[in-house]
Amino acid sequence: MSTNKQAEKTVFESAVEFALLAHHGMTRKGGTTPYITHPMEVAAIAASMTDDEEVLAAAVLHDVVEDTAYTIEDIKKRFGERVASLVSSDTEDKMKQLRPEDTWLARKTATIEYLKQASREEKIIVLSDKLSNIRSCRKDQLLVGDRLWERFHEKRKEKHAWHYMSILQVVDELKDEFAYFEYKRLIEDVFGQDSSNEKGTKDASSASEV
Repeated sequence: MSTNKQAEKTVFESAVEFALLAHHGMTRKGGTTPYITHPMEVAAIAASMTDDEEVLAAAVLHDVVEDTAYTIEDIKKRFGERVASLVSSDTEDKMKQLRPEDTWLARKTATIEYLKQASREEKIIVLSDKLSNIRSCRKDQLLVGDRLWERFHEKRKEKHAWHYMSILQVVDELKDEFAYFEYKRLIEDVFGQDSSNEKGTKDASSASEV
């Protein structure tokens, strides 16, 4: 029998275990895929841009506070101040006192404004999150077409185009990363417009008007 002690878990391994617990029983919107596949994919994308374990831990934990009963204080106690701060940077204020369809624009606008002064590490997590989401949108679009937008609180495709393109613009610090290139290409595939085209940007921006 081996007498070697089991190696201590890394912060990332501990974060994966915690995310599995927090998201247990949850599925992805519009299907039966276990929800944990999303934060794991986000962490994998982030790993293509950084080997910072605390950033990767925050990537796998990024939806815990937003979508489960756990709080930022819970994250801070388990993983420390920096991981909690990184998770907080990708956590929307759900404005739960109001209907989500009524707060969608305000929530997305707040994210975009925050990202204008965010750190590179925070932008890595957000880009990874949005890339995972738009990959899923593209896959479902090929199956059901634009009916896919009916599953969201905001059902207008042009609003989603504005959101994804605005994110692209505020994370352009990462434009040399392959994840950025893939995200840009998928925007063009999903929304049928050139994300580098000035007219397309203006059209998308007009979608933010209420």
